[in-house]
Amino acid sequence: MWPSVEVPRAEPRPEAGPQGVGSRRSSNISKLPAPAPAVTRELPSFSNSRLNSAIPVPSSPNEVGRRLGTMTRAGMERWRDRLALVTGASGGIGAAVARALVQQGLKVVGCARTVGNIEELAAECKSAGYPGTLIPYRCDLSNEEDILSMFSAVRSQHSGVDICINNAGMARPDSLLSGSTSGWKDMFNVNVLALSICTREAYQSMKERNVDDGHIININRPIKFRLSRTSLLAQCISPGLVETQFAFKLYDKDPREAAATYEHIKCLRPEDVAEAVIYVLSTPPHVQVSVALRSCLPTGKSLAVPSRGAAGSP
Repeated sequence: MWPSVEVPRAEPRPEAGPQGVGSRRSSNISKLPAPAPAVTRELPSFSNSRLNSAIPVPSSPNEVGRRLGTMTRAGMERWRDRLALVTGASGGIGAAVARALVQQGLKVVGCARTVGNIEELAAECKSAGYPGTLIPYRCDLSNEEDILSMFSAVRSQHSGVDICINNAGMARPDSLLSGSTSGWKDMFNVNVLALSICTREAYQSMKERNVDDGHIININRPIKFRLSRTSLLAQCISPGLVETQFAFKLYDKDPREAAATYEHIKCLRPEDVAEAVIYVLSTPPHVQVSVALRSCLPTGKSLAVPSRGAAGSP
């Protein structure tokens, strides 16, 4: 209860006379009524038993981790047995994300141009007893017909996509001033067009089945991305330098330069990005998240890294 506050009633001030002294109403002062008693106002109470209760504070980082882990597991329950598509799942970030989703009980279609690694990963997940399933699918993301065929197969065999993770990306050592047009087209087809086509087809798949909590997650540089007039979420996870085979594909003719890309920095791991994906999916349906993951450079070090539109293995 707030304390009572006394607000005294204001009295009329005397008006100055012609000489600045006295009052033209001084003769009537004796006739004024006696001052009213002070007005007492009682402010409303804002007490709330829930606010007054003690708020538990985690006692250690380990306890924070346990609570976050519990919250994440609870948030992932709604995705059990639903279908996620992960592009570029043959290695690096895509493989780590596919494994993490299978561990959470999802059906995962992992696509890439070559599926040998995905088939091995699927066998590992099965032998480990993970509750989900990894389904390898061969798809050349630079070819629109391949992408459309993949979504058609998913629709006919698994009803449709609930989560689409656009991870595939590629880079070529083709600069603006000396690069080849064919190299630019290859990067544009995978990093821009394939992402756009997969996003469109995933959205249509969700819309036609009245899915109102679907996710489209792009692993890329920070961009603004919005699906207007819909409850479906388009999220972005933007990692810094992740140690994968990406640099070795970029500098396939110079392995030493590729290795040097990762030497002077504590790089992110593919599993770091996979954990970010799980966190995004575990948030409530009304929450939209954009995650930027950064690795830390040693003091005094500088590093030039190749620029690309997306992360992962095509």
